[in-house]
Amino acid sequence: MNQKAAIGFIFSVSAYALVHFVTYFFESGPLNAMLPILGVLILLSALFLLPLKKIQLQLFLIAAALIVLFFTSNSFMGDIFEGLQQMRSLIGLLLIVPMISWVLKEEPYIEEIMSFAHNLLNKSQKFYFGLMAMTQVISHFLLFGVVPMMYRFIDVFLKEHKDEAWENFKGTAILRGFGLSTLWVISIPSFIFAVEALEATLWKSMALGFAFAFAGTILSVIFSYFQEKKYGVDFTYVLKQEIDKAMKNSRNQGKWNKDVAEFVFLFISLFGTIFFVHEMTGLEFLLTIPLVILGWTMLYFLIKRKPCSFVVETRYYFSTGIAKQAQQFSILIAAGLLIYALNQSNAGGYVIGGMNYLTGIVPVLNVLFLIPFIVIFLGFIGLGPLPVIVLVTGVLEAIPFPYPPELVVLAVTSGSVISIILSPFVMPVIILSSVNGLSGIRNGLQFNLKFAVAFYIMVQLFIQTVIHL
Repeated sequence: MNQKAAIGFIFSVSAYALVHFVTYFFESGPLNAMLPILGVLILLSALFLLPLKKIQLQLFLIAAALIVLFFTSNSFMGDIFEGLQQMRSLIGLLLIVPMISWVLKEEPYIEEIMSFAHNLLNKSQKFYFGLMAMTQVISHFLLFGVVPMMYRFIDVFLKEHKDEAWENFKGTAILRGFGLSTLWVISIPSFIFAVEALEATLWKSMALGFAFAFAGTILSVIFSYFQEKKYGVDFTYVLKQEIDKAMKNSRNQGKWNKDVAEFVFLFISLFGTIFFVHEMTGLEFLLTIPLVILGWTMLYFLIKRKPCSFVVETRYYFSTGIAKQAQQFSILIAAGLLIYALNQSNAGGYVIGGMNYLTGIVPVLNVLFLIPFIVIFLGFIGLGPLPVIVLVTGVLEAIPFPYPPELVVLAVTSGSVISIILSPFVMPVIILSSVNGLSGIRNGLQFNLKFAVAFYIMVQLFIQTVIHL
């Protein structure tokens, strides 16, 4: 890692987020003028920090934005400055959200949950359901970092079982679990951005997303059942043996499990506080979430009497951790520039016009039927779930739809789910492949294609039924 470039990147991202938070509450012309300058510094430092293969997408997005603005803008430099501020809320959110994971490191919460819920996990389908559910819960804290963390945990739990049948069992549960979390988890930046951009009601979007995440989990368990029959492996027998071993190693041997109770309290306190603060102050969720997370994390370490741990984590994050997210931050800045350019050029109108043309040729089609395919296509050219949602909803927000915005959010995020579990070019599949040793095509397309098709049909049946009623 280029040390000077890393320092420059950490400084520019931190300063960008700080200026964003300050200017939200205290309007200041000079500080606002600093945001586009800091945005340029983020891109330049990322250019020197990242290898070429990890900066190609950003360069493409910037070039596309500049070309669009060159031919359509009346104020070229002014629009560039505005575009560099387009993602200010998401930069602030993405900088703060990883701090939740610091809490999860302090105690063996996941291991204790597995031990405590042993009676609910003693059959393969129950275990698969529990693994998917736990992945969705932990994704509140770790975002896509839940993929390697849950895999490593389950791999240690099942360390003697590494053939294709078990890798399919573990990998599909974790990957699908994370994918489904993007339908409803409030701390997932792509979900909350889609809700805010499309002006949907948060609780309705969460309820709808949770319902389909639950239905998708059940659907996945059904697919897992038939997959187990295909491989001819008795997963239940092995799981019972491993669960018995885990129970013996638990530090809570009685009926009362202090760590599980503490985890439940932490979960409720964090996300309950986010909703409470939002209702009391009226602050937008993209601002409420990072501010609450920051205060909640600091309070946790104070109550646990571990201020030194907080200092250690903070020092590491602001010296090394932020630089490891250079690709994500720089993609966001570049995507924001392109979104602003496309909105200025009315490209969204042309996209919807093209979709309407198709729906005119094929009467059974409509825009919500086609939107997921845009998201899936972008995923297969290397755009991860966050920049995909940012690009698609950033264009769609300028288009008046005759449908409830919550349905539009569901259509977009369902495409994100399918992109996450299928595309070998997005980060969740790449990370899973790096830890389980299988190819991205096998972890993605080969293991999940049938499930993805069934999930798309299930979501579209609901959406189209609601539209036509």
